[in-house]
Parts: sequence; C-alpha cells; structure tokens
Amino acid sequence: MRINKKDIDVKMDIPGAVIRQQTEFGNATGLGKISGEYFSLSEGVDTTPLFQGLDGDLCQCPHWGFVLSGQLTTIDANGSEETVKANDLFYWPPGHNVKVNADAEIIMFSPQKEHSLVINHMIEKVKS
Repeated sequence: MRINKKDIDVKMDIPGAVIRQQTEFGNATGLGKISGEYFSLSEGVDTTPLFQGLDGDLCQCPHWGFVLSGQLTTIDANGSEETVKANDLFYWPPGHNVKVNADAEIIMFSPQKEHSLVINHMIEKVKS
C-alpha cells in the first residue's frame, strides 16, 4: 500500500500546522519493539539475491515508511508489483523483494527483532 502526501486527508489546517492522517495504514498488533531505519539506496539495487535462503526467498518483515527521494518497486510472492516514489508513505507487508529504480532515500519503521534477522542475513550474503 502506498499513498502520496497530497492524497492524504487534511484533518487540521491552522496557521503554522497542517495535519494529515491516513487511518488503517497497516496493523502493528503484537510486533513488539519497532526500529526506525534510514536507507540510502542506489539505482539498480535488487534484494532478490540477498533474500535467498529466507522463507520463500522474500523479506518476511512488514515495513512502514516514507520515500524522501527516488523510486523503488516491491515484488511479492505472486509477482505483484507496486512502485513508490518521493513523498509517498508506504506499507510493505511480509513477503516482498525490493528493486531500486532511481537512487533513493527512505525512512522505515519495522519490527526490530524480525528486521534485524533479515539485515543480518543480508550481511552474511554479502560476505560470501
């Protein structure tokens, strides 16, 4: 799921503050501690080889985030694709790979335990 800032309903607009809210933007029930993450990614990065060996060869961790710049495409187990770009909020459910279409800067919030396992798996893949 992705949504552009301009498409999020304005809930309050007063001098000095504009508040937009997108409700029902994923479900964090039972996920425990969340980590905040900042990713700088170069065009051409593809997580497919890095996720080999994970369940379904996919990242099984959900992520909520914001694209500061660039463009990325997620691909799920069914081959469905979704592209996010600058100023998009996004939710990536478990079961995805990521391809970077243009140099990107993103902020993500992820279940800490699950995403640490994925990150450590990628580190080991790069070492081999």
